[in-house]
Amino acid sequence: MLLERRPESGLSPSVAPDQTSIGVMLAYAPLHHLLAEAGPLVFTSGNLADEPIAFTTDDALQRFAGLVDGLLCHDRPINAPADDSVMRVALGAELPIRRSRGYAPYPVSLPAPMRPVLAVGGELKATVCLVRDAYAFLSPHIGDVENLETERALTRTVEHLQQLFGVRPELVAADQSPVYRSALWAGRFAAERGLRLVRVQHHHAHVASLMAEHGLRGDAQVLGVAFDGTGYGTDGTIWGGEFLLADYRRFTRVAHFAPTQLAGGDMAVRHPSRLALAHLHAVGIPWSDDLPPVRALGEEARRILRQQFERQLHTSVTTSAGRLLDACAALCGVRQSVSYEGQAAIEFELLATQAPRGVGRHYPITVVEPERDGAPLQLAFHDFWREVVIDLRQGRDRRSIALDVHRALADVIVTVAQRVRDMTETQTVGLTGGVFQNVLLLTLAVQRLQQAGFTVLTHRAVPPNDGGLALGQAVVAAQAEQP
Repeated sequence: MLLERRPESGLSPSVAPDQTSIGVMLAYAPLHHLLAEAGPLVFTSGNLADEPIAFTTDDALQRFAGLVDGLLCHDRPINAPADDSVMRVALGAELPIRRSRGYAPYPVSLPAPMRPVLAVGGELKATVCLVRDAYAFLSPHIGDVENLETERALTRTVEHLQQLFGVRPELVAADQSPVYRSALWAGRFAAERGLRLVRVQHHHAHVASLMAEHGLRGDAQVLGVAFDGTGYGTDGTIWGGEFLLADYRRFTRVAHFAPTQLAGGDMAVRHPSRLALAHLHAVGIPWSDDLPPVRALGEEARRILRQQFERQLHTSVTTSAGRLLDACAALCGVRQSVSYEGQAAIEFELLATQAPRGVGRHYPITVVEPERDGAPLQLAFHDFWREVVIDLRQGRDRRSIALDVHRALADVIVTVAQRVRDMTETQTVGLTGGVFQNVLLLTLAVQRLQQAGFTVLTHRAVPPNDGGLALGQAVVAAQAEQP
């Protein structure tokens, strides 16, 4: 459980630095109880970065020999490894961040029986899902499928689930991305067995997973608000700030964040300062040294970035809400580079929660009408960025700026939802995607939507992040095959 740190806890500042919350777990095995008699222990996962957890003695001895002072081994071999689950509390209930040990593979009940489907999730925080009749069995957390080791873990997990539940899939579902290793693995798996491979758009899968965990039959569309960092869009660009009118069979992109250039791919993700400069360039705000992300980058780096943006050289296009929050964090001086995924946005949420409550400033996000019939609305941030920069230059409390950024995002969700309701009479809004691990934004959005008369769906059984993606993929693929 991610819980608030108490001043009297006596924990070293080195434990979860720069955070007011810490992950707390109780001893769940006899050996843990014996070890904990000496007092609280600080745990970390038994793996190297980006690799699966070592679960055999031989593997641990080989991989950790030069890293640790000693190894305490057990005489009970592990048959099926499972990472620890991670939960937050939001709106008085559980919000899964990682659904693994203790939860998986306990099934999610589906609204109706479906064909046997294997879905392999995304690339980050991967889980797989196996459907049998009216039950979806999600695997424990596998990890980020970015190397051969995690790909092998994916293979082991699929084999274990098939054996455990006696299911042989008739369909295979994967993300539409042409480069995800999980999707490439799914293609090989399907081809070897003569099965049909169904590609599911990333954010449609997010919305479908939320609908499925709430037992919706899919006979009415919902407005899915899918905010995350990265997802391959149907137009070949990177989506992530999406409003989808969807059921299980289809979706319509009714609104999205205005696109911004992403320079350097993963380099931009690891350095939010580059994201901040991209947003400033997009709205014509000069890069002056009084802004933290500008100071963080040297003159040569800024020159190269400016050329990339002006010439659209080695840049991609993104509508990502996660990247926008990263840029806000950099602009407010929270963090210019990150060491783990989502770090800047996590610390930006923390900054906002420390703001004094009261009437804040309104940061405008403009809803731009489409140039042609049937095109989606765009959410433009020109005035938003100008107002934020003005407040920073006038010395306004960064905590208050961070809180008002969250309020602005919650407000624009309601604005779009009301526009869609006026056109379609859709009353149900679902909040999904990794950005809604942010409890502050989630709470603000739910409260404002409910005040506006909407029924609001949030995640309680599977994570809003890519850990729940496989469930949505499986349901979409099964429905696509229905007559």
